[in-house]
Amino acid sequence: MKSVNQTEILKIFKDAGALLEGHFLLSSGLHSGQYLQCARVLENPKTSEKLCRALAENFKNERINVVIGPAMGGIIVAYELARVLGARALFAERESGKMCLRRGFKLSLSDEVIIAEDVVTTGGSVKEVIEMVRAMRAQVVAVCALADRRQGKIDLGVKRIALLELDIKNFSADNCPLCKQGIELGKPGSRSFGGK
Repeated sequence: MKSVNQTEILKIFKDAGALLEGHFLLSSGLHSGQYLQCARVLENPKTSEKLCRALAENFKNERINVVIGPAMGGIIVAYELARVLGARALFAERESGKMCLRRGFKLSLSDEVIIAEDVVTTGGSVKEVIEMVRAMRAQVVAVCALADRRQGKIDLGVKRIALLELDIKNFSADNCPLCKQGIELGKPGSRSFGGK
């Protein structure tokens, strides 16, 4: 399959209505004027497959046997990437505020793992999953994401691959120019969402 470039990926996001403009509360608690709603891209299985095949091209010569996605955003990416690579697809979820494997999912010393995410903003969830995998003594080979809002500026301590890299500014709530302008704050996926 032919590789995809940044321009093509950005077009896919825009065509899917996944690159939103407004004033958004991110899961990290930060505010932003742009939001990547990857669920809009992933709702089309053919697009999901195309994007995950592009990610998988980076691992042709490696033996990856597990792909883990942090819930919720990484679940579909992990599943589709695992399908393309012929690996197991797992997801990590929070229990008592901490990322863990539940539902009988297990890792072993021989597992070579990719952490898959829809979008990396602060890297918080990904870092937690990396720590969890290492605590279970499996090897983290890389972190893959459909999009990276910080253009790789966040050090995850492992190989990092993102199909789309954008430098989208984040603001703390007490230093947000959008708040100062009185622009209504929306939380994507909630009833208060007000993107355009």
